[in-house]
Amino acid sequence: MSVHLIHDLETLHRDLLSMCATVEEMVGRAVEGLSGPDQDLAEELRRRDDEIDRWDVRIEEECLKILALHQPVATDLRRITAVLKISGELERVADLGVHIAERACSLVGWPEGGALERLKQMARMALDMLHRSIDSYVELDSQQARSVCGEDDAVDRMNREIIEELIVLMRQSPDLVEAAMHLFSASRHVERIADHATNISEDVVYLVEGEIIRHRSQHEVAASG
Repeated sequence: MSVHLIHDLETLHRDLLSMCATVEEMVGRAVEGLSGPDQDLAEELRRRDDEIDRWDVRIEEECLKILALHQPVATDLRRITAVLKISGELERVADLGVHIAERACSLVGWPEGGALERLKQMARMALDMLHRSIDSYVELDSQQARSVCGEDDAVDRMNREIIEELIVLMRQSPDLVEAAMHLFSASRHVERIADHATNISEDVVYLVEGEIIRHRSQHEVAASG
């Protein structure tokens, strides 16, 4: 491996880590906002999302430059491919963080407990999945990545339960329909964060093991590990 390729890969790695840290902080603050809706927070996250968009473009440009200049193979090629995909996942996670903060602003006065409390629990699970998916990339830990993939179904179940509860509530209390729809949307956004964390983890498995586990069942993923 040439000195120039090593330098470019190190720069790419640092840039992705910076993007990871920013996105994780954004989502963490958005999740906290479910307990106390804050319009200023939503505005701040919208501004920071522009920063994430710039990171995404910069990392893509770096990946394309490395591919064109160095024509990497084997592990180096897998790393660049994984970084390119992870960057895209993070950009979409940042968007979802903004959407969650926006939906939270419409939940002022929503009673504690019930669907809102379940949403907070699900959001904490999704945030933990995101954190560990990022850790698995930093540590090149494919087993941890596989364990994250194994938790996506639990978040999906919670999302379905919340939606079913909200449907019943909207039928019983038409005056709560508008707020319930915002909660409905927030739940879907949280569920999508877990999906993106799973995608990042799948990319880590590919990076470390060279195995594509996308579209496999949890049982197949565990068995192949």
